[in-house]
Amino acid sequence: MDKGIYKSKIKPFSGGRWVQVSKKAYRLYNNIKARTKRRTYIRSAYFKGEKIFLEIFWRHLHQKENLRDKTRRVKYLPCAIELIENSYVQPETKPHPKNHSETVHRFTGITSSGMLFRVQIKEDKNGGLWLMSIFPYDK
Repeated sequence: MDKGIYKSKIKPFSGGRWVQVSKKAYRLYNNIKARTKRRTYIRSAYFKGEKIFLEIFWRHLHQKENLRDKTRRVKYLPCAIELIENSYVQPETKPHPKNHSETVHRFTGITSSGMLFRVQIKEDKNGGLWLMSIFPYDK
């Protein structure tokens, strides 16, 4: 299983509907985007300050048809960003199931309210790191 779980100090977004949660998520994303000149990224503590790009996460999220699923994923965005920026906990790492030239890193975190979540980061063959997915996690 995991070698550790990052304990987040931030609570997930409140709200039960996509409209409520997405406004908060886009506000957070736009604040991050304003700090960067080209592609939107955050720096990772675990990957020694390397950039984690965020575009694939939004593309992946918009491919989801189910609003309830989108809502439950995007609720954990502030916790996931904190995890990426501050965590030194070693993730579960394995080859990407569809593309063997890529590696998938899965970080596990727990919110301040005790809910488990996972953050999935893809590393491509050129060393680029991309936030792929955030989702609630049941052991």
